[in-house]
Amino acid sequence: MDKDFKKILFQDMGQTKKLILNRPDKRNSLDDEMIKELTDAVNYLSEDEGTKSIIITGAGGNFCSGLFLDYLHKIQDFDVLQNKKDSSNYKNLLLAIYGCNKPTIAMVDGYALAGGCGIASACDLIVASDKAQFGYTEVRIGFIPAIVMIFLLKRVSETHAKDLLLTSKFINGTEAHKIGFVNYVVEDYMLESYTDKLCESLNQLPASSVMLTKEMFKNISSMGFEASLEYAVDMNTLTRMSEDCKNGIKKFLTKK
Repeated sequence: MDKDFKKILFQDMGQTKKLILNRPDKRNSLDDEMIKELTDAVNYLSEDEGTKSIIITGAGGNFCSGLFLDYLHKIQDFDVLQNKKDSSNYKNLLLAIYGCNKPTIAMVDGYALAGGCGIASACDLIVASDKAQFGYTEVRIGFIPAIVMIFLLKRVSETHAKDLLLTSKFINGTEAHKIGFVNYVVEDYMLESYTDKLCESLNQLPASSVMLTKEMFKNISSMGFEASLEYAVDMNTLTRMSEDCKNGIKKFLTKK
């Protein structure tokens, strides 16, 4: 992986890798270059045998404030094909995060808005500071939260999704935790240490079972009830034959 990124920082923490959106003076706002760099990094780490968990966060006290203002000006001149390609690039970023073979953890402080909130929602787990601010601001500028809506509805009920998307209101980390959007909320000073410990716990788990469990989440949502049960039977069968499962059962049975 080319680690000489311009818009993100890469931090190797051993089995955990940290990807840091790095435009702190612009609240880590997104443009096409940052989206490509983050997509490429996640795709690489998804296949990297030395990686067991991935943290995505932002520099300078904010997670990501959505699209960069200069980039918003730029896309006003896009034609239909350019707009579709640009939207697809963002979709591919969220799919890379959601479908990553390794657990992805959003570590959120400060603002996580619009497309930035979408990045957090695509992660497996969100750890937020109590000072974090989440919001979907698209309708304020005549835009719609089309792509991010799909991932938001995987985390919260339609009732809460409508409240967030139609009103464009901001909610803090504590409120986000109450509606189920955020997995963990901690005081600001604990955010990094708590996230690191969470990753240490994830890193102790068998990589194959974590990967297959993630794969099931991705596949079951598009299946009917009986089809999903048959799929689950097949996955159970496959997993029982893996070395990780055999070793795990052996350790469990011999534990005193």
